[in-house]
Amino acid sequence: VQLVESGGGLVQAGGSLRLSCAASGGTFSHYAAGWFRQAPGAEREFVAALRWTGGTTSYADSVKGRFTISRDAAKNTVYLQMNSLKPEATAVYYCAAERLGLGSGTPSQYECWGQGPQVTVST
Repeated sequence: VQLVESGGGLVQAGGSLRLSCAASGGTFSHYAAGWFRQAPGAEREFVAALRWTGGTTSYADSVKGRFTISRDAAKNTVYLQMNSLKPEATAVYYCAAERLGLGSGTPSQYECWGQGPQVTVST
């Protein structure tokens, strides 16, 4: 499956952005979807995941209550709604698909990755 992301950009601290991840060449219903981010000089870190079967979600502690992962099955698309953004959220954000469907927080468990739009949160 190929993943194409959109929705990155520049936002002021406290603002919101929504990232989209559209799948092609396959369906998200066969995978779990995850969002990760990577800041300059840092390792790629888990942000949120969604199990397609049952819709169970999980979040990193740093984003709980502010970020929401969701899906639109008809559009074969996963979203990441980011509210109350902080400057430390500045990173490249990656959408990923995991064939096991577990919604792991470990990047190496994911087989397919999007291109990674930049999100920049200014003070």
